[in-house]
Amino acid sequence: MSSDRGLGRRGEGLAVAFLAAKGYTVLGRNVRVGRWEADVLARRGDTVVLVEVKARRGRATGFPEEAVGAAKRRRLLAVAARVAAAAGGADVRLDVVTVLRGDRELVLRHLRGALWA
Repeated sequence: MSSDRGLGRRGEGLAVAFLAAKGYTVLGRNVRVGRWEADVLARRGDTVVLVEVKARRGRATGFPEEAVGAAKRRRLLAVAARVAAAAGGADVRLDVVTVLRGDRELVLRHLRGALWA
């Protein structure tokens, strides 16, 4: 994980495996909807889930989920509205999966519905 981009890619791969192990069907990575992109598009039951993945080497700059600012939330809400319309009004949820590199291991957390607030 020599670069931020490398860490981001690795984080997305780990998040996809993490979600699949939790019973999600991953529909795509880096899914573009109009001008915007969702890191992961998944489905679990009748719910379509847009997932923002945030990976950090440590907490020196805060928790990974704190990096999802207001502008990013607005873009993801716009993507969610378009996905819901395309999916015939299916339930759509916005989640965050965080990948945090600790002293000895990577710690993944799944924050369900984290971006509605």
